[in-house]
Amino acid sequence: MKSDLLYDPLYDPLTSSNPGAGRDYAPSYWVASAGTPPKTDGPIIQDMDVDVVVIGSGSTGVSTALYLAQEHGIQAVILEANQTAWGCSSRSGGQGQNASGRLSRSQWIERWGLDTAKKLDREIYTGFENFQELVSQIDCDATDGGHLYVAHRPEKMAYLQNEARVRKEIFGYDPLLMSAQELRAQYCDDHDASGALLEREGIGVHPLKLTFGLLKKAQSLGIKIHTASPAESWETIDGVHHIQTPGGVVRAKRIAICTGGYGIQGLKPIKNRILPILSNSVVTRPLSDAEIAACNFLSHTFLTDTRTLRFYYRLLKDNRLQLGSRSSISGADADAPVHLKLLTDAIARKFPPLAGIQIDYSWWGWVDVSHDMMPRITQPDPTQKVWHALGYGGNGVSFSTWAGKRLAELVAGSKVNSEVFKLPIYNSPLEFPNLFGKVRSEAFAPFRRLGQSFLYKWYWYKDEK
Repeated sequence: MKSDLLYDPLYDPLTSSNPGAGRDYAPSYWVASAGTPPKTDGPIIQDMDVDVVVIGSGSTGVSTALYLAQEHGIQAVILEANQTAWGCSSRSGGQGQNASGRLSRSQWIERWGLDTAKKLDREIYTGFENFQELVSQIDCDATDGGHLYVAHRPEKMAYLQNEARVRKEIFGYDPLLMSAQELRAQYCDDHDASGALLEREGIGVHPLKLTFGLLKKAQSLGIKIHTASPAESWETIDGVHHIQTPGGVVRAKRIAICTGGYGIQGLKPIKNRILPILSNSVVTRPLSDAEIAACNFLSHTFLTDTRTLRFYYRLLKDNRLQLGSRSSISGADADAPVHLKLLTDAIARKFPPLAGIQIDYSWWGWVDVSHDMMPRITQPDPTQKVWHALGYGGNGVSFSTWAGKRLAELVAGSKVNSEVFKLPIYNSPLEFPNLFGKVRSEAFAPFRRLGQSFLYKWYWYKDEK
């Protein structure tokens, strides 16, 4: 139907039965500037039998298919509900950090102990190095300037000092603490900043150009991608998964779920295991030379601040300012003006010379946040040949490509017993929500949005008051 081709700004994965079939992209800056998408194999038009199906064509799904072919000789078929990289990979902030999930390295130590934290650090840093290699091979507007973690209040400097100490003394990095004056003199005149921590590991990218480049690599190895082909449901018969799409049934021996925040929440094994959270982004018109000078923009290094519901921002290569943060609780409220105002107010607060600047692009998208704030690349049920890579919590730009590599290893059945797969992000399931104390239960799932609403109010009070 024609309506299925239109972008739906109010789509909500918790309340919708499917994300559409061939819907247009969100009106993001990335879509407007990525160029023509690679040609695909179109919708599924008949029943077919395959070895491996990858659900989702973002950076995780495409990387999974790429590494399955490149390293294991397995030809996967990618199913995409709408357009190539329609979800997070065409809407994110493009900030490739040496991280994944919402927890800091000091929180890794608190949760799992020093030994596991060190092993997890090596794994995620190895993933960052792999990301660094990939972006050097793909024209994706990469800027290798590190990451500035900005204290939005003076008392947050103590937190950054501790993070710097942990990174340096325990994990061997070389972070740099900066005063507000040093930040403003060397990077940008952020009026909201009380200081900053420079993490030297960080690469900003054009996320859609990156995913398009990955897809071209995969296609060169024979990978097929079928757009407008949502996995509406599936049943398993005699060990074979029968995946229903609008155009036919795909029978697959193995399935890799790589849907980010856009997976249909009623489908096992991800039912009630992820809380999709909206993030809003804007990109301004190009700044004039006078405006760049007034804000003292001297770098394209990306920044995030220390708010729990953080702002992320940077000067793009064409001299536009990009800024994003949290959005509404539900999709039905996503286009309310108050959410755009949150971002334009932040621009005015951080960079007063840009108050009231024209916004050329405004969009939002769903982030996959796990209930314990860390990703899972795993096989949730050892009796079923189904795996997933989910739960990056907004920190998946770099790690998603490495997650695809590890997911490919799991699907292919290689290295499953190696030490790295004993890490908690690989050997434990996604957890159910926890609303009261330490009790986790699927029964709490219907109340997640209510809990999220209360938490947002508390975070705002704690961060701003």
